[in-house]
Amino acid sequence: MRHIRWIGGVIPGLVLVTGLGLAACDNGSSGGAAPTTSGSVTPPASAAASASAASSAAPSDSAQAASAAADEAINEDLRTYHRRHHGGVAMFISMAIDTLGLDPAKKATVEKIQTDLRAKMAPAHDAEHDLLSTIADGVAAGKIDTAKVDAAVAKVATASTGIHTATMDAMTQLHDALAPVERAALVDKVKAHADVWRKVNVDEKAASKEKGTHLAKLTELLSLTPDQVDKITTALSADTPVTPQNDPKPVDAYVQAFATAFVADKFDPKSLAAPGTAAAGHTARHGGARMARFFEAVTPVLTPDQRTKLAAHLRESLDEQHAPAGK
Repeated sequence: MRHIRWIGGVIPGLVLVTGLGLAACDNGSSGGAAPTTSGSVTPPASAAASASAASSAAPSDSAQAASAAADEAINEDLRTYHRRHHGGVAMFISMAIDTLGLDPAKKATVEKIQTDLRAKMAPAHDAEHDLLSTIADGVAAGKIDTAKVDAAVAKVATASTGIHTATMDAMTQLHDALAPVERAALVDKVKAHADVWRKVNVDEKAASKEKGTHLAKLTELLSLTPDQVDKITTALSADTPVTPQNDPKPVDAYVQAFATAFVADKFDPKSLAAPGTAAAGHTARHGGARMARFFEAVTPVLTPDQRTKLAAHLRESLDEQHAPAGK
């Protein structure tokens, strides 16, 4: 299983498979051809010998099934990560760097830039840690303190609005360090991360019980009864109204504006300051509030043992993914 590094450590299992555009790749900087993703091949009927060779070389059905299951597990880890973390484009950039497939010399240079990028994001990262910790405490207690959670969400949003300005130098250095094909690859990966974030935080209905949704994963984790699922679904069934504070359109617009600007020969992050600041605040506010609302609906329905298990699960994710910056 591949790993993506994040502030304070390594995030287990977080890498999108090739189908989502974020697998590690050869970007052509060393002169090699970019890898392709091949599916099963059916040889012509007239080529009996070739068919036999292809059949013997092809993965078995069980191997293909195991590979597909592993890919789905990895993608589910990524969806879970994006449900809980709302660092916006700067976070997507940092995660995308890990799978660019740079040559060793350039990789060392870019990793220094990435370290600076992460350091500048530390205030928002630590605010997210506090939000998740507050939610975990509420789950364990059987009642989430909505005032504390609302204050924690506001803290994340405030910290996030400063990310674009704080990371402008790092983004400029990154742009200048990458070749055009590498910049294009990074932009594709940033867009893919943004698509996953949008899917799980905007498009996915909070009350949905379909496979892969937040509620479906929680049902599996806690062995929820049908009655519990029905009660949670009812509590989450009222869609949160779209307001200027949680409308995702500024995020979508900024992702596209960043993509256009970053692939150009000259990059001026100052020209993106206003939309970047607005998008970061929207991402953090909407994502944080949605996550809090979900656990506020779930907690009263759980048994004491389920609350204990869920709180431990959330705290485990804190330990793995949210160690305070600098540790």
